[in-house]
Amino acid sequence: MSEERVQKVLSRMGFGSRREIERWIEQGRIKINNKTCALGDKVKPGDRVHVNDKRIIVREERQEETRVIMYHKPEGEVCTRSDPEGRATVFDHLPKAGRARWVSIGRLDINTSGLLLFTTNGELANRLMHPSKQIEREYAVRVSGTVTKQILGQLKTEVMLEDGPAHFDDIQDGGGEGYNHWYHVVLREGRNREVRRLWEAVGIRVSRLMRVRYGNIILPKSLRKGRSKDLDASDIKQLSELVDMELEVKSRAPAKKRGWPGTKNVYKRAAKKSAARKKRSPVKRTR
Repeated sequence: MSEERVQKVLSRMGFGSRREIERWIEQGRIKINNKTCALGDKVKPGDRVHVNDKRIIVREERQEETRVIMYHKPEGEVCTRSDPEGRATVFDHLPKAGRARWVSIGRLDINTSGLLLFTTNGELANRLMHPSKQIEREYAVRVSGTVTKQILGQLKTEVMLEDGPAHFDDIQDGGGEGYNHWYHVVLREGRNREVRRLWEAVGIRVSRLMRVRYGNIILPKSLRKGRSKDLDASDIKQLSELVDMELEVKSRAPAKKRGWPGTKNVYKRAAKKSAARKKRSPVKRTR
């Protein structure tokens, strides 16, 4: 590997997106060979890099397997690795990523639940989040208030927010009555709290918000809150094709009789206990 920009190398190693690493450089949180890194600095194999005081040795580039997982985020979790207030984070319940690190593809605010994607490939994460790629995000929204055809038309055309005009690309009626009426809305950008702010701008309060789709990945109803699941090779390939990125992805063999990551194998334990009971107390057959 010849010299490469430090943000590209660290992103490929799964430390974050390039934009996130560039912010770390501006904040002085990265050093190369004990010197504070500046934007534009490059690294080569053998260089010693410190990221937030953690030492990393730059090695020859090799093709690491790209993993992508979906996570069903519950309300109340924040999308940071650590929280100064001690709140639960989305990283607390993720499976191990081996020698790599999980990079979050986008975020959800603390009061929003639903689909979050994580990958070990920083470049893939960066492309999927970049505004130029126009990746669709779909949300299920429960609203309070009277929603007229005029309001729906305005939401699909243009609403002026404090950070500029915005609109939904699609709105579908999800049913329900009164304070339990649902809509499915689609966006192609990821501005902070954009779904809530759009509805609030037309006088409608959002009482519940859940992301159900990101690009081609749909949150399955069988995936419970706080649980994660690996995407198969075909899903990862389709996801990478959305951002014009070629990836060689190996098919991951399904787990055999195993609970979700982070849980105990209750079935295996139950079987062992049952066998032990039978051994201690053999059943006497009666004629």
